[in-house]
Amino acid sequence: MAGKSFVLRTLRAVAAMLGFVIVSGICGVLVASFLVPGAAIAGTTVSNSISYFNSLPTELAVPTPAQTTRMVTADGKLIATFYAENRVRVPLKQMSPFIRDAVVAIEDSRFYEHSGVDTQGVLRALTSNLTRGERQGASTLTQQYVTNVANEALISAGREDQVVLSGQKSMGDKLREMRLAMALEKKFSKDQILEGYLNIVFFNRTAYGIEAAAQYFYSVPASKLTLPQAALLAGLVNSPSFYDPVANPKNSIARRNQVLAAMLEQDKITKKQYAAAVATGVGLKIRPSKQGCAAAALAPYFCDYVTHLILNSPAYGADTAAREQKLYRGGLTITTTLDSRLQEKAQAQVNATAGPNPAKWGAALVTVQPGTGKILAMAQNTVFLPQRGKFDTQLNFNVDAKDPIGNDLNGAGGFQPGSTMKPFTFAEWLHQGRTMTEVVDASRREYPLGFKWRSSCGKMLGAYSTKQKKAGLEAAEDLQNASEGYYRKMPADYGLYNSINTATFAEAAQLDICGIQKMVDAVGIHSGLDGTPVNMHQLGNLLGGTGVSPMSMASAFATFAADGRYCAPFALLRVADVAGQKLPGQAAECRGAVDQDVARGVNKALQDMLNKGSGIYINPKVQSRVPAAAKTGTNNNNGASWVVGYTTGLATASFFGDALEGQQRPGRNLTINGKFYSRIDGYMIAGPQWANYMVQVARLYPAAAFPKPPAAIVAKPTPKKPTPKSKPAASPRASASPSSGAKD
Repeated sequence: MAGKSFVLRTLRAVAAMLGFVIVSGICGVLVASFLVPGAAIAGTTVSNSISYFNSLPTELAVPTPAQTTRMVTADGKLIATFYAENRVRVPLKQMSPFIRDAVVAIEDSRFYEHSGVDTQGVLRALTSNLTRGERQGASTLTQQYVTNVANEALISAGREDQVVLSGQKSMGDKLREMRLAMALEKKFSKDQILEGYLNIVFFNRTAYGIEAAAQYFYSVPASKLTLPQAALLAGLVNSPSFYDPVANPKNSIARRNQVLAAMLEQDKITKKQYAAAVATGVGLKIRPSKQGCAAAALAPYFCDYVTHLILNSPAYGADTAAREQKLYRGGLTITTTLDSRLQEKAQAQVNATAGPNPAKWGAALVTVQPGTGKILAMAQNTVFLPQRGKFDTQLNFNVDAKDPIGNDLNGAGGFQPGSTMKPFTFAEWLHQGRTMTEVVDASRREYPLGFKWRSSCGKMLGAYSTKQKKAGLEAAEDLQNASEGYYRKMPADYGLYNSINTATFAEAAQLDICGIQKMVDAVGIHSGLDGTPVNMHQLGNLLGGTGVSPMSMASAFATFAADGRYCAPFALLRVADVAGQKLPGQAAECRGAVDQDVARGVNKALQDMLNKGSGIYINPKVQSRVPAAAKTGTNNNNGASWVVGYTTGLATASFFGDALEGQQRPGRNLTINGKFYSRIDGYMIAGPQWANYMVQVARLYPAAAFPKPPAAIVAKPTPKKPTPKSKPAASPRASASPSSGAKD
């Protein structure tokens, strides 16, 4: 046994001596290469080693590591964050001095003395590993930074399988790392390297870099870290799993105290500071990091809409994968058009509208700004992820299913707008030279197949004729109004503000339908499912038979509020990357769409709707506080009910109805917020929702009086009577009597 023991001791001694020689050789190569690169050094082996070492790459691209993207409102409120690695870059001066000293003390005490590779540390570590069987590392902070940068570049390029962890490195890997570290030290200052390291290093799966770690573990910025907090985080980077203060608090405390002891030994803290720090507990104040629209601080559905805009746009990358990289790793600041004041009120209102909602009826509000198209609020009464007792869906009730070129927007695809489509026939009535008070025959209920419609560009589809339906022809029953007593002659504006179906048809029967089509197209109304134009040659579409998104309706009505100027809705004010470089956002896209006088005539009729028409039961507070105009709407089975209304500063579409896929449920015999409804109409639920919201927010934007329509568009002036030559002519006055004459 003694002989065997002697042999083992001898072999170990030989191995130790060989190891020492190898280490000395490596250190000699490093020193020689660094101090006198390219110089002739005696000894063939050393010369060859230097040549090999000098042939290794010296350039290391140091891109900005993956950063957290922030989406904010126009007034700076956080909507949501997006990240593949939760990281917020901060300069060294915004980090607590304790974290700087702690990391240097425990990871690389000679950081400010070596030139990227600590030859003393290499010699000490390898000698210990070979002679004592211990496992010591000798990587400097610079070398660790090199490794982190290289791995981050691989991950960003989608090459995670090529990442080499510390325990997997070959001698060649280590030599490359050393060579790059030495070159990096020539390019950057020590503080720049330390700053880069502290911003890139991994702390846990949801905290990359010291700022994210400080926020996650202690709910403070990195600048506010105390000595024991900084020491704990500095110790964590060596083994984030083993020293995890949540899962392994004892290990974490032991490691923290080891860091504190190193700081004391290196005179970075006093004995008093050391004693106070080691006496503290873990002291965590965990702030779980949340990312994505499902965890949005407000407006999750607007957030999702903006996310789809970015992922669909070539401006942010050649394909979806590149755009996702930009969104989740690019550290963007996405400033949206949303106004947090309006958004909070809108969300509170849709929540109040539905209340306990086991039957899952949808409520939605969306507001755009007339004259710009900015989307200021977007809310619905659902939650993005399943929650007990809540109506959950990821479909956005307010937007189209797809964008104009067919990209997914995650929208519900719109709802039948019912009578909110009527103002566009009335607008064309005025545009084609008719007046607001001209009498139309609303007694007619039958528009059979073969009726002589006027159309210069298409063929009419559909018919209303009970006789033809009974005869087996493709016709609906005679046209119906919501109430009896309105099948008679009436002024055109009276028919609009009382929402009389037969009045709208009486107007359309005297117009070129192609004009109505152009009017609807001009204000941006289109199918919410596929973006195609709403075919106004289909008779049912005069009364809102095709599903349209609330955002489209809000933008269309905003055209009237803006004196006939249509602005496409948009959500992105500006986008900037982590370096502050501006990326493409969106801008107002406006055009003249409706004649100014026509818009003013529509405004007058829709103000009357609130004052004395179908909207008088909504909420008189709106009209008493600010000048407002609106139109109610309900589809045939009462499953979709609306009010779309506006001031000169805000246009809002309010929807309540069946928002489930298929949208087939009739809105009848249901109980909402404890109140039973035999049927729902626009003024009943969508109306108060619109009014209660607008009362709170209308004055946040200019709400001036609407300009009056010219007298000639209200009613054709009465011809002047001839007067004697000896007397002065009387001033002409507009007549209030109806006229069927064309506009002069």
